[in-house]
Amino acid sequence: MLEIGTGRATSVAGQGGVDAADATTLITDLPYGPKAAEVAREAVAVALHDAEADLLDDARLITSELATNAFASGRPPLVLCVDRRSQTAGDLEVEITVTDGGCSDPAPCSPPAPEEEAESGRGLVIVEALADAWSLTTGNHGTRAWCRLRRGSHHSPDGTH
Repeated sequence: MLEIGTGRATSVAGQGGVDAADATTLITDLPYGPKAAEVAREAVAVALHDAEADLLDDARLITSELATNAFASGRPPLVLCVDRRSQTAGDLEVEITVTDGGCSDPAPCSPPAPEEEAESGRGLVIVEALADAWSLTTGNHGTRAWCRLRRGSHHSPDGTH
């Protein structure tokens, strides 16, 4: 059990087969307020403490954006889940999910382009640019923002996959 900020984080190591020892899940409640992004970034840093710097930076930025969107557009509770799996030698796959209590606006098919001088509205554009895959599902009873990051031998330094 890990205590992160005001949230409660639980780290669960995989059990069972050979690959299960290389899987970890961290789940934490996020505060419903301006601190949601900060607590989410701290939780990702714990979950990915030994990951390469570029993966950690991307994961922290994405998580911050998803937590901010959940607070700004959703209702409590806010929950962060970070699934980490080592694939083959040196390959790492991370799935980040932020859920909230729902909203009344439908999910966009693709992130809307923000106004050039707008101070906000770039969160999903950033997620789309950094993640290998992502989705957003909204509803009155819950919203789920999810993304996957992969790093290792199949990820080139210039960002192509």
